[in-house]
Amino acid sequence: MCLYNVDPIYICFSSQVAFDHTSFSEVSCHCEIIPTHSCRIMLEWLSEVFWQERLWFPEGLGWADLEDRDGRVYAKPRDLWVAVPIAIMFLVIRQVFERFVATPLASMLGVKETVRRRVTCNQTLESHFCNASKNPTQSSVVKMCKETGWTERQIQRWFRQRRNQDRPNVLKKFREACWRFAFYLLSFIGGLYALIDKPWLYDLEEMWKGFPTLTLLPSQYWYYMLELGFYMSLLFSVASDVKRKDFKEQIIHHVATITLISFSWCVNYIRAGTLIMFVHDSADYLLESAKMFNYARWKNACNYIFILFAAIFIITRLIIFPFRIMYCTWVYPVTLYAPFFGYYFLNGLLLVLQCLHIFWAVIVIRMALRFLTTEWSVEDERSDKDETDESGEEDEGMKNGEIKKNRPIQNGQATYNNNHSKKD
Repeated sequence: MCLYNVDPIYICFSSQVAFDHTSFSEVSCHCEIIPTHSCRIMLEWLSEVFWQERLWFPEGLGWADLEDRDGRVYAKPRDLWVAVPIAIMFLVIRQVFERFVATPLASMLGVKETVRRRVTCNQTLESHFCNASKNPTQSSVVKMCKETGWTERQIQRWFRQRRNQDRPNVLKKFREACWRFAFYLLSFIGGLYALIDKPWLYDLEEMWKGFPTLTLLPSQYWYYMLELGFYMSLLFSVASDVKRKDFKEQIIHHVATITLISFSWCVNYIRAGTLIMFVHDSADYLLESAKMFNYARWKNACNYIFILFAAIFIITRLIIFPFRIMYCTWVYPVTLYAPFFGYYFLNGLLLVLQCLHIFWAVIVIRMALRFLTTEWSVEDERSDKDETDESGEEDEGMKNGEIKKNRPIQNGQATYNNNHSKKD
């Protein structure tokens, strides 16, 4: 008997009657099919609700308009599965690239892997570091002094070295920046190739001409799949990448980007999607190259590239993106169609990206102003820096009967700079 077309209530009744004539195991088998069938019905209902034409298309248009015909090919949701193996491929290529390209390049530029000092094994301090706080309060330090028999200075020094021990070294940061630089640069060149002869690059209102029956071009297909696969690979590797202070914002950015790319593909906002990706790629490779020169201690190259990046970032993310692209996705479409859910969903995702643009723009502008008004060199404010351990050097000097010449002397002994204790 085919259970797919049978009412679930009838199945439950028949299984109850069958209990008198069949074994218990047979009845159990019938009962196990019931929830499976119910789940299938629920999933089918959710799918029908989610893909309703009135949600994603203007009135009078629907999925039938995106059926391939007369040699014209359109984007389809099932195409997005291609991005999954592409993401896995990127993860593999990244490992090869970082080992055989980024690492030799780092060596040529003078970037070396830092060997960090390992802390002395102490279970009490390690337990506090992992379970309580990486920056102990003064009261916690006093308590640990009693438990370990160490001085406050020794405990503070141990926590500084332990924090440094967990921070990624410069070589890891360089390899990561080098990989992203390579992709963003190639993506920008590929996007320019795909859009250079398209009318909607110069007249943004052209992106809606003929919507939604916009023919899919091979260049658009690969531009989309490679971008989507790359951002999926970033999301997969986020746990092993360098964790910066804007970690949460990066996660939001990756999720919003993947959702936006996937959604615009499904409902054939291809032209708008390619423009959005191109605007973002136009500045990202400059930032990654500035990071690479910063890690290599090429300060002048780093500073000037960063200023160029800041200028392009502000123009593309704070001017072109909100006042040109978002205008053509927010204001212009309502002159052609009545607003619908897909219209609000698309612009909602773009607003999330714009909020992140403003957040990062504040950081970029602050760094650029420091560089332009002072002798300050560009550093990535989002990255944690190693903490100095001057007190350790002082103690070593005292053990050898030496007094640091550059330290102020009181009563024949060197005084110590205890500013680090305020940070702890």
